[in-house]
Amino acid sequence: MPAAGQRHRVVIIGSGFGGLRAARALKRADVDITLISKTNSHLFQPLLYQVATGILSEGEIAPTTRVVLMKQKNVRVLLGDVDAIDLSAKTVTSKLIDVRTVTTFDSLIVAAGAQQSYFGNDQFAKFAPGMKTIDDALELRGRILGSFEAAEVTTDQAERVRRLTFVVVGAGPTGVELAGQIAELATRTLDGAFRTINPSDCRVILLDAASAVLPPMGAKLGLMAQRRLQRLGVEIQLNAIVTNVDYWGISVRDHDGTERRIRCACKVWAAGIQASPLGKMIAEQSDGTEIDRAGRVLVQPDLTVKGHSHVFVVGDLMSVPGVPGMAQGAIQGATYATKVIKRSLQGNDDPAKRKPFRYFDKGSMATVSRFSAVAKVGQLEFGGVTAWLAWLVLHLYYLVGHKNRLTTVMAWGISFLGRGRDQLAITNQMILGRLMMTRAGPEALGALAEIERAEHVEREAFP
Repeated sequence: MPAAGQRHRVVIIGSGFGGLRAARALKRADVDITLISKTNSHLFQPLLYQVATGILSEGEIAPTTRVVLMKQKNVRVLLGDVDAIDLSAKTVTSKLIDVRTVTTFDSLIVAAGAQQSYFGNDQFAKFAPGMKTIDDALELRGRILGSFEAAEVTTDQAERVRRLTFVVVGAGPTGVELAGQIAELATRTLDGAFRTINPSDCRVILLDAASAVLPPMGAKLGLMAQRRLQRLGVEIQLNAIVTNVDYWGISVRDHDGTERRIRCACKVWAAGIQASPLGKMIAEQSDGTEIDRAGRVLVQPDLTVKGHSHVFVVGDLMSVPGVPGMAQGAIQGATYATKVIKRSLQGNDDPAKRKPFRYFDKGSMATVSRFSAVAKVGQLEFGGVTAWLAWLVLHLYYLVGHKNRLTTVMAWGISFLGRGRDQLAITNQMILGRLMMTRAGPEALGALAEIERAEHVEREAFP
């Protein structure tokens, strides 16, 4: 409990669906909130693929968290990467460049999310970026459009074919949506824009180790999505395991054990997720809490960890049977945690008698192409234009900010009713920035710290 005269202190880690919902839900509570995030924006991750394919800008799906919460006076937003959580001392330590900040909490909500998993083959990331961050989406936009540009100038036919071959690994919602949009980008937006190549001649391959497209949505909807993709010209390769990724392409082992190569310039990894390492950090400090293979915390029925009744884990970082790693799981988990905190402020909370978290499945959906999507709501399964319109409405509803909703509708109108896409500019920084930062490593961070210190000295000298 807080000291006498001090308000209850709530620390929220992460600014995604769970983190933002938790902060907003406590708007009128008698608490002081500190929201810590390693990015300065609230990312609407389901629309990242539209940033990667030039439909939307990053600003439309990632409003600045500080501005979103600007009018909520009981919230302080801190930019920083959390590198330590001490459950006994009730502190969270975050770091921004070389500045460390220690924040004390009475209640902690960890909504740190997840990152791309390469199933133990992290070296694949060098040539096959994932789709979890704005940086990822912008890099992929550069790689996708850069492949068409390179194909236009090369005079070697084999290299041209390689440049025009796109491979998306992972036939879940992200992979399906991205493969469909690459195909539509080539056949609609870029049609007639080049003189040496015909973009529609490109080869888009969607492959997965599973035996079906969209496995969680069932055989009927998976087959519906597969057939629509095939009509767009996307090649579906299932029961195919990626064994290597390099500059020139990928190596694949089929179900019968046959090894083969796919020569391709642009590779996208949309298969698997790995929870934030904060999950393991928390589990190690609790009384017997475990993590699963993906690093998610096996939480108690009230979403807490053993021995710490006011430490909640929500979103992609929590492992609860029947709760998928989707926005709804994070939102509902955060709502539950904040209700518990509010009850505790009123003296009506007994950790031993808390009602367990109950997840309400509002359904799932995935868009395949313009005018085509698949959706599952309870026992109801449907697809086509109706599902696509439902997908549009749902995603608009959960976008943050009226301006973003308006500009998104306009961008969708241009892209889906017409042929244009407004966000087709690419830069070398998009394509090479991540690799250069990886190579620079600690030296680059050290240089940034030196610049920060120099600026600090200058501000002190010339106030």
